Amino acid sequence: MYDIIVIGAGPAGMTAAIYARRAAKSVLVLEALSYGGQILNTPDIENYPVEAHISGFDFSTKVYEQTKALGAELVFEKAVELREENGIKVVITPKNRYEAKAVILATGSENRKLGLADEDTLVGRGISYCATCDGNFYRKKVVAVVGGGNTALEDALYLADLAEKVYLIHRRDSFRGEETSVERLKEKGNVEFVYNANVTKLIAEKRLKAIEVTDKVDGSVRTIELNGLFIAVGRVPENQNFASLVQLDDAGYVMAGEDCHTSCDGVFVAGDNRTKALRQLVTATADGAMAATEAAKYINSL
Repeated sequence: MYDIIVIGAGPAGMTAAIYARRAAKSVLVLEALSYGGQILNTPDIENYPVEAHISGFDFSTKVYEQTKALGAELVFEKAVELREENGIKVVITPKNRYEAKAVILATGSENRKLGLADEDTLVGRGISYCATCDGNFYRKKVVAVVGGGNTALEDALYLADLAEKVYLIHRRDSFRGEETSVERLKEKGNVEFVYNANVTKLIAEKRLKAIEVTDKVDGSVRTIELNGLFIAVGRVPENQNFASLVQLDDAGYVMAGEDCHTSCDGVFVAGDNRTKALRQLVTATADGAMAATEAAKYINSL
């Protein structure tokens, strides 16, 4: 029996473990893959306080070492089910059954990918899923944004102030995002809209050099030379294994406010799998601190 089980060892989960240990609670962190989460693949973090430049690997390793030094237990097993039995939270993995007084869900979310050959290997070498994280690397360069929702529009607006040229590629003839953002983009002299089109090929020589775009109407193929491709076609939160116990929104995110309380007493959520306006490294760690603090309060009240 643990005080708190944290599911996920990304920045939110490990920060939650740090705060839980500082509150003198016994902590088990369950992680399906490797500590660090998505930030592990970021070559240069420039927007986190204290460190002007640090790689995602170095950042994750420092947080992991701090987590371990404080006495949190880390086990590499995937949580496949969450139950509540007589007020006790039960986490099931393919190998074991773990019990705790409280659980923090910090499984994060995955970027929805285009599914193209070499897409994974070119992340950090011309492909990015976060304009605010990596846009500064493409000052005065040519970039493209793929997507039609608010995130894609906001990314294009952000990049238009940095890049020489921005292509905005969408598979339909109109955008799903806010019309005010579309109008603002139309006023930018360096933004070109590419409607009814899909990115169908990545062209690279160690780094991304160009993309092939196929017109959905006439089937014509266009090659666009560029330096960076920002993919904003949505995210996939990893919450389905817990849907029987906590309430999810229509997009699959755990519904919770800034206090990180879910619809189930004793279950909290932290990081990118929570309903929130901004998904950044700094907000993930903030969530971790809040969720652990609230979990400790919950346990103390039992």
